[in-house]
Amino acid sequence: MIGHIEKFDSESWKNLPWKQFRRSLFRLQRRVYKAVCAGDMRKARSLQKLILKSLAARFLAIRQVTQLNAGKKTAGIDGKLALTFKERFELEEQLRLKATNWKHKGLREIPIPKKDGTTRMLKVPTISDRAWQCLAKYALEPAHEATFHARSYGFRPGRSAHCAQKHLFDNLNSRVKGYQKRVIELDIKKCFDRINHSTIMENLIAPSGLKLGIFRCLKTGTNVGFPEQGTPQGGVASPLLANIALNGIEKIHNSVRYADDMIYILKPKDNAEEILSKVKEFLAARGMEISEQKTKITATTDGFDFLGWNFKVQKNGKFRSRPSEDNYKAFRKKVKAIINCSNYGAVLKAKKIAPIVRGWRNYHRYCKMDGAKNSLWFMNNRAFKVFNKEPKQNKHSARKLTEKAFPTVLYSENKFINVKGNKSPFDGDLSYWSKRNSKLYYGDIYKALLKQNHSCYYCEQKFSSEEKLHLHHLDGNHNNWKQDNLVAIHESCHDYKHMSKAKAKSFGSVVRGKPACHDLTERCGG
Repeated sequence: MIGHIEKFDSESWKNLPWKQFRRSLFRLQRRVYKAVCAGDMRKARSLQKLILKSLAARFLAIRQVTQLNAGKKTAGIDGKLALTFKERFELEEQLRLKATNWKHKGLREIPIPKKDGTTRMLKVPTISDRAWQCLAKYALEPAHEATFHARSYGFRPGRSAHCAQKHLFDNLNSRVKGYQKRVIELDIKKCFDRINHSTIMENLIAPSGLKLGIFRCLKTGTNVGFPEQGTPQGGVASPLLANIALNGIEKIHNSVRYADDMIYILKPKDNAEEILSKVKEFLAARGMEISEQKTKITATTDGFDFLGWNFKVQKNGKFRSRPSEDNYKAFRKKVKAIINCSNYGAVLKAKKIAPIVRGWRNYHRYCKMDGAKNSLWFMNNRAFKVFNKEPKQNKHSARKLTEKAFPTVLYSENKFINVKGNKSPFDGDLSYWSKRNSKLYYGDIYKALLKQNHSCYYCEQKFSSEEKLHLHHLDGNHNNWKQDNLVAIHESCHDYKHMSKAKAKSFGSVVRGKPACHDLTERCGG
């Protein structure tokens, strides 16, 4: 428990017992997970009520949506981009009083263009609604993690697109005669807009107050003409609700699913029409249907695209995965726009390109990445020529900037190790998950993690897959890259450690003293 807070400023917020909050919430979530695994739904719902009433959960939910989430700067219909420290404390009081009877406000609609030329509508809730949805997610996620199928990888803690990539390798490599197989590339028409509300509510493991809040959340995201269908894309809980509705479609046949993207793997004797018939029946019960134009049956030797990769079994039986053409073109377009931009100097261009290149290479680090195209030789060469022409640059400095703009990332084809069976981050095996999550990193940050026993240097808490890590220089000298000077810490720990006085003043206070630790629940980008 925390004492009475007189000042609602950055210092009060920073000094909240975040480490204790995280432990308290995880303890409750672990108990919910175990109760559902044991089939004791009554106990699970009782524990979920405790999470909704938990001071720790409320503060963590507010911190997540106002401080850590990538979309924290996107306003809802109320126009609020961020909350002051005082407003955060006021929101906590609001959640305390109304968590079991929450009423959602309207959604701000933002059109997002799609590859086929059409647009989809991103529906953004207000910050207060996002905080409630995050609180609801804390209660719902551990319960449904106990029921989700092992081959569902999208928007789940501890899972990633690389898990789906590895599953395809295991089922299509030469040892299992992948060259003889076919795949069904399944596309669900307007999946998030057509999910039946009754399906979600029937399968929801939650107490009545939480169910009512989720029902109101769904109703705010409906489209004209479809009052009983749809989830608001842009909400914190939307991906989880979609997973709840689609859970079980994996049982129809050997498959891999990432959110609404699916691949069914067919052996030579499998009847594709029969499988598609079962899929249509499953989706119809949930208000959805297959997109006949985009759903197709493909021989593995012809190759197919999935999650930004192109998978193909060669004539010699070897399985290969490479960045897809569309993925490469989108990446190239981003880099090209920065290189050719006349508003940036060479140094700023290199700084902007580096994280884009590192992120792209990290995502494809388990692909076959040799050859001039995937090694980015042409982009590298073009960048060098442009940098060399910039004022105050010569060949030596241009070469150094090019190396900074295109950082190397080691790749190991098909070497990713999948999660064991139905293991979950809520099962309490912190040693397994922290060691596994450390392998998402490499180089100096990986060495620091090994030295720190896979824990944050400041709070000594184990890292999870949803916690983003930063490399921190102990002496503050960013030119000192000696191993003894480098430690791995949570991103939020790093933010508080380096929060400038000017930034603190914008929130009404000056930050002083040693920072408290903050864990992240963002997805790790590496």
